[in-house]
Amino acid sequence: MKKLICFAALCICILFYSSASPLTGLLERIDKGASRKFIIEQVKSDTDFFELDQRGDKVVIRGNNAVSLATGLNWYLKYHAGIHLSWNGMKARLPETLPAVLQKERHETSLRHRYDLNYCTFSYSMAFWDWERWEQEIDWMALHGINLPLALTGAETVWYNVLKKLGYSPTEINQFISGPGFFAWWLMNNLEGWGGPNPDSWYKQQVVLQKKILKRMREYGIEPVLPGYAGMVPNNAHEKLGIQVSDPGVWCGYTRPAFIQPTDPRFEEIANLYYKEMEKLFGKANYYAIDPFHEGGSVSGVDLDAAGKAIMKAMKTANSRAVWVVQAWQANPQPAMIDNLKKGDMLVLDLFSEGRPQWGDPASSWYRKQGYGKHEWIYCMLLNYGANVGLHGKMDYVIDGFYDAKAHEHAGSTLSGVGMTPEGIENNPVMYELVMELPWRAERFDKQTWLSNYVTARYGCSDSVLQQAWQLLGQSIYNCPKASTQQGTQESVFCARPAEVVNQVSSFAETADYYDPQDVIRAAGLMVSVADQYRGNNNFEYDLVDILRQAIAEKGRLIQKAVAAAYRAGDKQVFKAASDRFLDLILLQDELLATRSEFSVSKWINQARSLGNTPDEKKLYEWNARVQITTWGNRHAANNGQLRDYAHKEWSGILKDLYYQRWKVYFDSMQQKLVGKSVNDIDFYIMEETWANASNVYPSAVQGDCVSTAQRVYQSVFK
Repeated sequence: MKKLICFAALCICILFYSSASPLTGLLERIDKGASRKFIIEQVKSDTDFFELDQRGDKVVIRGNNAVSLATGLNWYLKYHAGIHLSWNGMKARLPETLPAVLQKERHETSLRHRYDLNYCTFSYSMAFWDWERWEQEIDWMALHGINLPLALTGAETVWYNVLKKLGYSPTEINQFISGPGFFAWWLMNNLEGWGGPNPDSWYKQQVVLQKKILKRMREYGIEPVLPGYAGMVPNNAHEKLGIQVSDPGVWCGYTRPAFIQPTDPRFEEIANLYYKEMEKLFGKANYYAIDPFHEGGSVSGVDLDAAGKAIMKAMKTANSRAVWVVQAWQANPQPAMIDNLKKGDMLVLDLFSEGRPQWGDPASSWYRKQGYGKHEWIYCMLLNYGANVGLHGKMDYVIDGFYDAKAHEHAGSTLSGVGMTPEGIENNPVMYELVMELPWRAERFDKQTWLSNYVTARYGCSDSVLQQAWQLLGQSIYNCPKASTQQGTQESVFCARPAEVVNQVSSFAETADYYDPQDVIRAAGLMVSVADQYRGNNNFEYDLVDILRQAIAEKGRLIQKAVAAAYRAGDKQVFKAASDRFLDLILLQDELLATRSEFSVSKWINQARSLGNTPDEKKLYEWNARVQITTWGNRHAANNGQLRDYAHKEWSGILKDLYYQRWKVYFDSMQQKLVGKSVNDIDFYIMEETWANASNVYPSAVQGDCVSTAQRVYQSVFK
């Protein structure tokens, strides 16, 4: 009997050690030696939960799996230790003796899924990440409770192998697969080839990277969502393979890939080949992302019911337990395609729950009366478009929309999770903290109280001036009205193609004034007023630069209107003074942002170049990086397809070298008109393409001290 007890105890210890090991590694990456300060206890439970407790001088984190434990750790760090880990800093110095948990605290959730990422995130933010950056992101996911992230890295190699087996030559394959800055839209069946061709080394290194990503995710117990087969084939598949295809049409000036008809017997053959190649490289998945007819793809001539069943059958052949994950965006998923699929086989991402929810809110412009029927769905916050820089959020509605959905008589019964579906990350950390805490808070809560606690956690102290600054932001720029459908931040006028009237930068933004710019300017002034006190506080310094950046952009919007008014009035003197002031603001903004690497174009370009093994490869990846954030596409796609400046960045380097130059040329032209001279139309595309094709080096090191620079810039702009 004693032997049995000892053996059982040994098994428990081994189980405990193996389950706790991801947390040990996580803690050591946060702060070397941190793992010895905690007791990590994993216990069985059908409900995801975490508990914070105390045993002697050690903090106890208890939970039912590694992700729950990591979520509990993050909760403790934020709300007990005043340590906020964020994209701007994933390391911290923990005190030798941790603040004690004075009373056991428990949080649990019945929502099984906490989803992360959008196809677009993989291009707008992650296109050129290495393993070091991915390792940090997976840690960030675990700390924020995410257990179901999209995992697209390396999908291009799967496709390369499939097409090769179908008889395509390497040249033909690379005419189909896009370049690394544009994989998202290729995978969503929007375009072919743009940004390529890729060198052989790209395919090899991305496979190595994805295997590391998946290994770490699976160590945490995180379920990766691999890309499934939606029916996409190259546009010449009818001629090359002799198969029946439909023409999904054109996307923003690009010819879409073709869609193989589900009634064609080769649909199953190609799908099976795809899943075999996927499994060979990356293993099976229990979730597959499949998004046919994304963003307006034509369904003319397609039997949607048959298409849904064929897609599902192919996925289930690969893994009978697999679930189809689909994005709800515009008319997709088409009801006729999903209505006859079995309950439990599909998981729908309500992609823009805070702007155009489709789960059943009758106030939504994309209202679906029956929501997603019997299928489970996830309440998602999109928030960011094009990885644009700018403060933005709908704090009240993100909270209220979630609890309204939970209480809805139909949608509440099929709601299975919360998710983040931004097109770009590494911005607005406050909003991502908010949305990922929703499933762990049983009752609707007050925004003001939550924000006050966030500010204390963010800076590690309670400060009335910082609280005042953030309450101003929380009531203004972070409280976009429920009815608004604008796509992301208000957008900085500095980054816009110059015009007399400028309401937005990207063509699809739908922005409208919803807050008083003076609230942002006052918040920036408050941050600057205590800046000396918080020198060296990484989170404060990041926010100081970001909030002051937003305030300067607000000032720019006001001055641009003055420039236009002076021009219309024919007042040459006021026009000259106002336009010069506007240009000065761009240069001051550039100088401010150069003090933080997060706001510098050099970081983006250097990430791209670092993945190249030869000068030609570095040049290709840099070109992808530069084109994506400027013209996006060729002249036709940029101008007629309206893609130019969609992924604009208010970053140092590009502000001075492109945006400043555009506005200066425009103002010079207006000045000439004011004195009666005839001028030619300005070809802005040529200016943008010239910058995109350049290879000038931007400093990789930050330029100047951010606090001193912020103080000086603030005085120059607002005093």
